Amino acid sequence: MKGKRHLVSWSAALFGVLGFVFLVAAIGTDFWYLVDASKLERLSNSTERLSSHSGLWRTCRFQSTCQPMVNPFKPDTENITASHKQLLTLITLAGLSLYISYSAAALKEARFLMGTNRLLDHINIQFGWSLAFAWFSFVAEVLTGLAFLLMSRMIGLERRRDRSI
Repeated sequence: MKGKRHLVSWSAALFGVLGFVFLVAAIGTDFWYLVDASKLERLSNSTERLSSHSGLWRTCRFQSTCQPMVNPFKPDTENITASHKQLLTLITLAGLSLYISYSAAALKEARFLMGTNRLLDHINIQFGWSLAFAWFSFVAEVLTGLAFLLMSRMIGLERRRDRSI
């Protein structure tokens, strides 16, 4: 039984560390949302780059500079308390979830409305690997919680068995 407990505790630690690493990578990178307009760029013979990728904190044009988005946590916001920052983070995550579902529906509607124009056939819009890292983090954190619950159950059964002896 002790060997199983060690295995579960190491699994919990491993999943916890992986969840944290994936979350840091997801939050810190700029590949949540990708817009590939290279087909349109070739068709129009334009020198302007239309393709871009976005993260939680900034939007970047490919082969160009990145533009920061509004940052509610910049140093000159001294009147925002820690609880306000936590609330803003929670609202940001909820808004991100709504944004994901809305953008898929908006793209479908735009394709319907464009009909014969077919402009959107030359633009590829997709979610990037930063979002995948966020999902990996979520799964790893759920597995961490399940491992802790299993460990608790194992310890409880072991204590009951020891009391009955």
